[in-house]
Amino acid sequence: MTLARSTDTQTRWPRAMARTLLWLAALPLATPALALELRVLATDTRAVIPHAQVVVDGTPSHTDAQGRLIVPTPSASPTGRIVTARAPGYRRVRLDLPRDTGAPVDIALSPITPKALYLTARGLGHSGLRNDALALLDRTELNALVIDIRSDNGLTPHRSAALVAAGLSAAKPTVNELPTVLADLQRRSHYLIGRIVVFKDDAQARAHPERAVRDRQGKVWTDREGLRWVDPSRPDSGQLATALAVEAAQMGFDEIQFDYVRFPDARGLRFAAGQTSDDRVAAIAAFLDRARTRLAPYNVAVSADIFGYVCWNPGDTDIGQQLEALAGRVDHLSPMLYPSGFTWGIPGHRDPVAAPGDIVDHSLREALRRTGQPGVRWRPWLQAFRDYAFDRRAFGATEIRAQIDAAERAGTNGWMLWNARNRYTDAGLKAEAPLKPSAPP
Repeated sequence: MTLARSTDTQTRWPRAMARTLLWLAALPLATPALALELRVLATDTRAVIPHAQVVVDGTPSHTDAQGRLIVPTPSASPTGRIVTARAPGYRRVRLDLPRDTGAPVDIALSPITPKALYLTARGLGHSGLRNDALALLDRTELNALVIDIRSDNGLTPHRSAALVAAGLSAAKPTVNELPTVLADLQRRSHYLIGRIVVFKDDAQARAHPERAVRDRQGKVWTDREGLRWVDPSRPDSGQLATALAVEAAQMGFDEIQFDYVRFPDARGLRFAAGQTSDDRVAAIAAFLDRARTRLAPYNVAVSADIFGYVCWNPGDTDIGQQLEALAGRVDHLSPMLYPSGFTWGIPGHRDPVAAPGDIVDHSLREALRRTGQPGVRWRPWLQAFRDYAFDRRAFGATEIRAQIDAAERAGTNGWMLWNARNRYTDAGLKAEAPLKPSAPP
């Protein structure tokens, strides 16, 4: 009997399973998650933009080689999705995506070639200097501003929560309502770059002496200006700069530019990590990687300033800036190609200030040759101040235009004029203003 019951059970069980499977097969399939195909295109050529940076609801991604990205959209979502898109050489755009599926959604990016003036925090807050700069932008080819968010003397133009969180007392802001000022500049279609000095940070080194760069005897080291630096090999030394960058991104800057992203150019100093070239290069690369990761959800461009001689030196110039290691880590590299800064000249030019166009031309050609990066990934700093190293000549229309022409022949994504006093004229600038790109939505 036991054997018979066992056989009967074995016969009924497969039949029950079969009925269950037939019943499940008759059920309607679950509704698949909705999805959108995004295509990122250039407004002028309608060509697709491969590897464009796209952020959907705060989640960063990028298009494929065909300029496409599939975005899953949950069917239960009551609203559309917020997306921003950008690429090197194109202005960032923001839009709301629809919920429903259907044809691909095209995102059109307008090309932008920033041609910028530099303003310090005090320059931005000084109505005369700011208005003079804006008047130049209105009547010339200029279309961008580089504005200090954190200068090498620790000055910021705004009240910064990042400084308070870092235990630093902020000086009185130079601009009462910086976001309001930035919104007005964006309405004028100006491209805005926030400059942040990273490791030359006297205030941070005083508040956190454990981060300060020290000499061989272990004493806190100061540079020629009497300012302290924080150790680039310590990850916590760069946290303030990154927090300030996030603040700037939230205020609406199009690009974050890191300056003094290097070791001090002095001998006999002590750092937390090793002292080799590889150690220095790794520390600078690690900071840039961390900063880009933190900034990715805001979809701002990221750039870094480098010494002009970095374009020529195969090593790290003893400061952690090695060209091939930096190229591709940021959207744009900005070599400081001031002829006055090439104290020892370059091949074929022992007197750099006598040939400012050649200095820019040859340095950029060398940089492009070594890295294989296209011109759009470069935006050099150009000299708009009196020479200080050779014959004290003024840099006027001829010298400034020669530098600009050389940068443009290299196909760079624009250029930037530096004058620490914030005093500029239209010398060397084209008087006719090109059609300004429309302001971002």
